[in-house]
Amino acid sequence: MNAMRQAHWDAVYSAKSEAQTSWFRPHLEASLRLIDALDLPRDLPVLDVGGGRSTLVDDLLARGFTDVSVLDLSAVALAEAKRHLGARAQTVRWIVGDVTEVALPAAHFALWHDRATFHFLSEAGDRARYVASAVRAVRPGGFAVVGTFAADGPERCTGLPVVRYDALSPAAVFAPAYEPVTEHRDVHRTPSGNEQAFTYVVLRRCGGDAGFH
Repeated sequence: MNAMRQAHWDAVYSAKSEAQTSWFRPHLEASLRLIDALDLPRDLPVLDVGGGRSTLVDDLLARGFTDVSVLDLSAVALAEAKRHLGARAQTVRWIVGDVTEVALPAAHFALWHDRATFHFLSEAGDRARYVASAVRAVRPGGFAVVGTFAADGPERCTGLPVVRYDALSPAAVFAPAYEPVTEHRDVHRTPSGNEQAFTYVVLRRCGGDAGFH
């Protein structure tokens, strides 16, 4: 695991409460709308990449999803998420790891979700490893919902540079293993009142029909 990345995010989560982090939302409404539109059977495996302390896992469980995994670099963040969920945390698979390095089960997940991890990968090699992981881990016919800072979004976050994307860029990065399904623009208001523009894309893993319905 990338020790410097891990140390950075453990420090952020140790020093700041949820409401003190710019990305905090009580619920990830944009992600949930895109996930709901896919109408996936609730027993299919879902992975939340960079889930941290977000409440997406709560809302997925509330929607009846029964096979949810959360991956994050920060053990501190995942420990807090577990405490928040209480007994329900036992039904979730928690993975402390770097998405560019971690070994995930091959062709397993029906949904890969990422809100605001991919845009932190400023090096081309890291982006290539991320995409390779998403290609290996998502079954043919599965989906990826990826949210990044938009082209007019912030240039840095938590002291780190980010890569900004327009609606077409992520689809090009994930091609040819993924094909675009839809895109969405969202403006996130931070707890301090600032606005951050996001680009969301829904991508479908090519190579067959997963037989979801």
